Amino acid sequence: MTESRSASSTHFGYQQVSEEEKAARVRAVFDSVAPRYDLMNDLMSAGLHRAWKAFTVAVSGVRPGHRVLDVAAGTGDLSRAFARKVGDSGLVVMTDINGAMLRAGRDRLLDAGILLPTVLCDAEKLPFADAQFDLVSVAFGLRNMTHKDRALRDMQRVLKPGGKLLVLEFSKPWEPLRGLYDLYSFQVLPRLGRLVANDAQSYQYLAESIRMHPDQPTLAGMMRDAGFGHVDWYNLSAGIVALHIGEKF
Repeated sequence: MTESRSASSTHFGYQQVSEEEKAARVRAVFDSVAPRYDLMNDLMSAGLHRAWKAFTVAVSGVRPGHRVLDVAAGTGDLSRAFARKVGDSGLVVMTDINGAMLRAGRDRLLDAGILLPTVLCDAEKLPFADAQFDLVSVAFGLRNMTHKDRALRDMQRVLKPGGKLLVLEFSKPWEPLRGLYDLYSFQVLPRLGRLVANDAQSYQYLAESIRMHPDQPTLAGMMRDAGFGHVDWYNLSAGIVALHIGEKF
């Protein structure tokens, strides 16, 4: 299954925009939220994002000596956890398309005494050779990519045979929660963004982008179409977030 939008048009939240405009507007969103990104994550999820990421690391199977690529690494939560797992014999590479987020992540890890390679790049065109990594992770970044199908194929390309892709992303919650979830997303979240980050508009976009993201079965199908031989997912917090795991055969 591939995305059916035209080559020149895509969505930015609920708006239809050109692909070039979307890239610029997504960049502006994350330039704006980078300074308060970690604080807002804690407030928005009541700290649950830490448990979601810890679960991701726990089921990753990463061990000493592994090579890990953290795509859309942001402020580096997963990169730091994976670095502890791979040890001195392994490698973790952080990438992000947004320079402000990548700098925030690099500086945060340096403050913790961790120095990792950081690469500013587009996830749809990863600057790595084929079959380089044991694991690729992307947490809360896939929904912002213009061509998710292209990004998934490139992540599959850089994985070694037997390697895994982990996609941690907001998804479709269980039906009884959706009314309350919509109320929180579209009423509380933008107000929280205005109060804490002085930016309601960016958090309105983030809420809309979650609704436009494929649901669990659809994303699993996209991963299979990208070349992953086995795909499964875990619903976390009643499906508000899902962890998809794809294995490259």
